[in-house]
Amino acid sequence: MSATLVEQLLDSLQEAVAGQGKQDQIDWQRVFAARWESSGRAGQLRPLHLRLDTQLQDLVGIDRQKQLLELNTAQFVAGFPANDALLWGARGTGKSSVVRALLAAHATRGLRLIEVDRGELLNLPQLVARIRDLPWRFLLFCDDLAFEADDQTYKSLKTLLDGSVEAGADNLLIYATSNRRHLLPEMRSDNQAASMVDGELHPGEAIEEKISLSDRFGLWVSFYPFAQDHYLQVVRHWLGRIAADAGLCWEWSVELEQQALRWATARGNRNGRCARQFARDWVGRQLLNGAAI
Repeated sequence: MSATLVEQLLDSLQEAVAGQGKQDQIDWQRVFAARWESSGRAGQLRPLHLRLDTQLQDLVGIDRQKQLLELNTAQFVAGFPANDALLWGARGTGKSSVVRALLAAHATRGLRLIEVDRGELLNLPQLVARIRDLPWRFLLFCDDLAFEADDQTYKSLKTLLDGSVEAGADNLLIYATSNRRHLLPEMRSDNQAASMVDGELHPGEAIEEKISLSDRFGLWVSFYPFAQDHYLQVVRHWLGRIAADAGLCWEWSVELEQQALRWATARGNRNGRCARQFARDWVGRQLLNGAAI
């Protein structure tokens, strides 16, 4: 660890100790989510005004993932033991959406969300000190988390997860999403240091270092690319939801199915985000055409 990083971590810890009695001006009774922001060594929580209109039932075809995360979150909200969770896999498959849906499902039971960008991880001790004694249950949400090979900020996250002699906050759980299973790039050269001893594979130090971060998450939830039938199922769901909200009557057809498939082909992927975007576009065009008549 570089001297600069050590200095930054020490400064952050000093700020945390000095600011333990300081409270952010957030009414958590009314505010369900906030973003942790820092300037230099000072940090603050900025309220976020989220639309909690995505429900768990809107996330079609990922029932196993929803069940795992819903059970873990329910344990946490109830004050029972629960695990930090890493949601990893293909883009647009519902990783971030399921976290927002969990917040919507449990907000009335005291669940709150704090969004933290990768660049703010060095100041996590300040954040923990701010919320440790609050009566709410906080999800610390790191969205689209990934580190470059020479990025040392991930060590702060390792320490918070499971690497400090100081006990963590009982009212804080970390949910992170990533396209990478181990959060760090995996190079072919990393495997060259691996060795076989009595038939057992022993990873090299580089591999051990990269695995050690993701290994600290007690719950791994995998998200996979959508098959065509899954994608069309999600399209139909969002068409029904968005059209109903707009008061539009519609009917599924072969032509509509082909339009949805062409939309996905043009974007090079089939996923939930793509399905919702198509539904919004199609419903919007029908309403515009109707208004123009």
